[in-house]
Amino acid sequence: MHTHNDSGESCGHRARHAHGGFSRHGFKPPFGMGDMPNGFGGFGGMRARRGDIRTAILRLLSEAPMHGYQMIQELRARSEGAWTPSPGSVYPALQLLADEGLVSAEEASGKKVYSLTEAGRAEVAKTADQPAPWEETAQSDSRTAGYRETVGSLMPAVFQIGKNGSADQVKAAIEILDDTRKKLYAILAEG
Repeated sequence: MHTHNDSGESCGHRARHAHGGFSRHGFKPPFGMGDMPNGFGGFGGMRARRGDIRTAILRLLSEAPMHGYQMIQELRARSEGAWTPSPGSVYPALQLLADEGLVSAEEASGKKVYSLTEAGRAEVAKTADQPAPWEETAQSDSRTAGYRETVGSLMPAVFQIGKNGSADQVKAAIEILDDTRKKLYAILAEG
């Protein structure tokens, strides 16, 4: 029996994928890469800074009432695919905003539709002169998009050599990767 956790990993396969590789859910980065800044972990969309989901929800609801899934889709579209928050971040944020009296929910067609309260509108007014979180995410993502694509296309080759390469191929790959790692750190040292 397989159960799934929030990351989509099958619990029975967690140990096998802990060091990276491919699962039926796509590329699984090695230890530590899931925590990389700017959304490089998993090579997916950008992760928003803590607090941005709260601001984003308030800004969206200032335009129109929405249910949680609509908010996720809107944030994906408005960030040009750079930010797709998970239900695990949206729904707890909505509950917190409701607890704070900033949003209210009504049942409509079997879904909870959220809208701003007066206090919520006042909260939005405090940040009205600032860029929306999805705008900041899209701008940040455009700076690193080519980098993520390059790294994303490199990783399958790295894992294929590790899985199917001969001893000589693996040795040659290790030398290349070690040299590349040193050169990347040298770039950082220059800046």
